[in-house]
Amino acid sequence: MTAPMTTDLAHLELLAWAIEAAGRGWRVFPLRPGDKRPAGHAEKRCPGTGRCADGHKTPEQRATTDINLITAAWTHQPYNVAIATGPSGLLVVDLDVPKPHEPEGTPDGVANFQALCERAGQTVPDTYRVRTASGGEHLYFLQPPGARLHSTAGRLAKKIDTRGWGGYVVAAGSTTPHGPYTVIDNRPPAVLPQWLHEALTPPQRPNYAMANFMERRSGYAAAALRGEVRNVATAADGTRNATLLRAARALGRLVASGDLTRAEVEEALSRAAASNATQSQRYYDDVIRRGLDWSIAHNPAGKREAA
Repeated sequence: MTAPMTTDLAHLELLAWAIEAAGRGWRVFPLRPGDKRPAGHAEKRCPGTGRCADGHKTPEQRATTDINLITAAWTHQPYNVAIATGPSGLLVVDLDVPKPHEPEGTPDGVANFQALCERAGQTVPDTYRVRTASGGEHLYFLQPPGARLHSTAGRLAKKIDTRGWGGYVVAAGSTTPHGPYTVIDNRPPAVLPQWLHEALTPPQRPNYAMANFMERRSGYAAAALRGEVRNVATAADGTRNATLLRAARALGRLVASGDLTRAEVEEALSRAAASNATQSQRYYDDVIRRGLDWSIAHNPAGKREAA
């Protein structure tokens, strides 16, 4: 009787942590029991049925605050809890610890972040904070209104990553073989300080390639490209992948006919997808490639050219 009772308690405790996070407005999804990896199937093994009938749903897209869905999941398995940071309006600063192979005395993320604050003339912000299983820390911040910051690796300093759109963090209450994730400061998350926001905002680079293209092209081809770029850039979360694939297929017909070049279409769509990314750039470029390949192969003009 002891084992079932232990299992039941594990389910209930993790369910409570998932509900607690959802109660803060944070969107959660299950991780494998005792692990940091998402539960469920990977895209390459997606059956295309059920919740994925309209296309593979990433963990970020499946994340929810719906108590009924959360209860159904966490009473099924003692899943660890993940928080999808972008949809939750969060930017989490991940302060890591040195790896075992690194020299003794290597500064950890906490020390580097403190030094970063000192150089900026700022104090270390007081905010919701979690001790990670490895001994590092997660500092939770609210993304400023209108901001859409993505995950970064080492942009602020060594041993400091961030998790925003396109990323997730393991939530408090979860446990891995290295230890538990525990709350060490339970206050509400502070708004990300302006100086950190500026440090994490990539500089805007003018799109000279697109400007030059528009100077050379006119009429239907240019209008079609502008329209599909706009569709991708403004696509709502959860629809961007399908919108990108449709755009690549539509513009692929113009590539096959010679009205557009493949390089111009790939660059334009890649930039549009990156402007509001929730996936890696490699993922979007693969969607574009598959869409163009399919359209060119199925377009009569493309078949004539290949003959």
